[in-house]
Amino acid sequence: MDFSIIGKEIKFLRKSLGLSQKELSKDICTQAQISKIENGEVYPLASTLYLIAKRLGVDINYFFDVSSTPNLTYVNEVSAMLLHLRTKREFEEIWRIVKHEKKNPIFNNIPKNKQLLLWYEGICQYELKGDKKAAIETLKKAIDISQLNDKVYNEREIEILNSIAVIHYDNEEFEKVIILSEESLNHLAKIPFLIDATIKTRIYYNLSKSYTRLGNYYKSLEVCRKGIDWCISSNTLSLFAELHYQIGYNYELLEENEKAVFYIENSLNVFLLQKDEKYKKHIQRKLELLRNNPLDNKNELS
Repeated sequence: MDFSIIGKEIKFLRKSLGLSQKELSKDICTQAQISKIENGEVYPLASTLYLIAKRLGVDINYFFDVSSTPNLTYVNEVSAMLLHLRTKREFEEIWRIVKHEKKNPIFNNIPKNKQLLLWYEGICQYELKGDKKAAIETLKKAIDISQLNDKVYNEREIEILNSIAVIHYDNEEFEKVIILSEESLNHLAKIPFLIDATIKTRIYYNLSKSYTRLGNYYKSLEVCRKGIDWCISSNTLSLFAELHYQIGYNYELLEENEKAVFYIENSLNVFLLQKDEKYKKHIQRKLELLRNNPLDNKNELS
């Protein structure tokens, strides 16, 4: 068991919650002590570690778990597999893993790991059973596991909040998507360092599509451009092509066809550079129709 990992994990969780060392140490110990713990210079007393764990929203046993390399590796492997399967939309396999791991003490006894399973359980309740109400209730329960207060959401809580927004979008409840997306962006603004920069891009993309569906094309364009700027500043191409397509789609709806063609062509070029050809035929047909009959074939990427 490597106790030096505990300090690194405390620092990781603190930054994920957007807390300073001073905020974490308040009424527990000195800021200097937190700094020494995070740097592995000293090990905290059990009583201190308990209070730190409570403020970070985890069980004290979590730190003993992460200090055990096999367990930490296993949890990370499960998390990575669930993310991979979600990307591929293989929800049956996700549900099989969730049911299996719910019997595992590593996931039952550690709130952060239990939250992971609840998150994916909520996704499966919607995707496999179509039970919107149960899914949203489960996702909210997942957020509550680690939610310390309404002022600060950590990165995973924002991810789960975005999952709720996606369900609302799927049910054409676009006003709710906008409310949740703006809330998520406000919380993200309080986090000084994002582990996964793509979450912000995904929120911008869903938000822009919702404004488009409500007929607010100019607001959608504004959000798309923020998303593109974020992609550039965070050095990621995730949804970069889709955001360009969405701009073009908005211009098509505004009947500004020259601009529409420009942005949709850009989206196709980015897709092809990424060796992603799933939208190639659709976009090529879209461009052809725009040039020849600009009022036809108005639809988003799905």
